[in-house]
Amino acid sequence: MNVNEIMKLLPHRYPFLLVDRVLEIEPQKRIVAYKNITFNEDVFNGHFPGAPIFPGVMIVEALAQAAALMASYGREDIDTTNRVYYFTGIDKARFKRPVEPGDQLIFEVELLRKIKNMYKCQGVATVDGKVAATAQMMFTFKD
Repeated sequence: MNVNEIMKLLPHRYPFLLVDRVLEIEPQKRIVAYKNITFNEDVFNGHFPGAPIFPGVMIVEALAQAAALMASYGREDIDTTNRVYYFTGIDKARFKRPVEPGDQLIFEVELLRKIKNMYKCQGVATVDGKVAATAQMMFTFKD
């Protein structure tokens, strides 16, 4: 799934669309996606001048966007153009290494549980096979 297909499923746009491509997807089960971290990201203007580090909260947001793609993909029964996803919780977030310009963040998210419109997922973000961040995320949606 390329960025144009991603934008059909997510309401996010530049500079807050944080998934560049989907590599693998099993609807309602798991997803593997990535974001290329480039020096011209707006966030590096202030985080931090002279020592650019991609913020951990942005990594968790990117994991959540990947989770929302997993939840929406292949659903012919919903109008994804009018669907907005909302965080309802973030648990066990851990940050293991800094993410810098030139890195490619790989997101692996799997569904842990779904009850009605509530999803709970486990996400792992890696760079070069090394864990950068992990989190459990809960979210819901509104059309």
